[in-house]
Parts: sequence; structure tokens; C-alpha cells
Amino acid sequence: MGLFDAILGHAHDHPTLKNLANKLGIEQDQAEQAIAALAEAHQQDGDTVSLAAQRTGLSQDTLQQMVAQIGGEGSLTQFNSILERDDGANPFDNFE
Repeated sequence: MGLFDAILGHAHDHPTLKNLANKLGIEQDQAEQAIAALAEAHQQDGDTVSLAAQRTGLSQDTLQQMVAQIGGEGSLTQFNSILERDDGANPFDNFE
């Protein structure tokens, strides 16, 4: 399972993500994909928002708003911990 899929598994149907989707006026599944794409892109070379936009098809403006809502690019890893389930499986443990 890739990092993108692992993050999607943690994000699915989480209340924090539902609230974020509502604030941005997007569907929850789009928000799930965007968070996963942003977190994955954050680990890669290049512009995080541009890479995530290519992966999701969402506009860079929407993704930039999402990044701002969660506290900036540095917060992408921390945001995943909010979404983490009680099973303790954090896909970022291997990248920190």
C-alpha cells in the first residue's frame, strides 16, 4: 500500500475532514484525496500544491486554501496525526 492509499484510509469519514470539506465547498471524497495528495507531495521535490493539483484535478487555489486551513505546509504531517485511527498505524512514521 502506498503512502497516498494509507492516508486515504486514515482520512475516510473523519469529522475533521468533513468540516474542512464544508469550509472549502468541496465534496468530502475530494478533501480526502486532496489531503492524501498534499501529504504525499510534501515528501517529494517540487511545489507541494502543484503536485497535488496534478494528482487530484483540484485547482491550486482550492488546495492552497486547504493548506492554509490546516496551518501551512509544515502542518501536513501533523494534520495526518489528527486523522490517525486508534490502530496506531501512521504512514509518516517512516518519513520523519
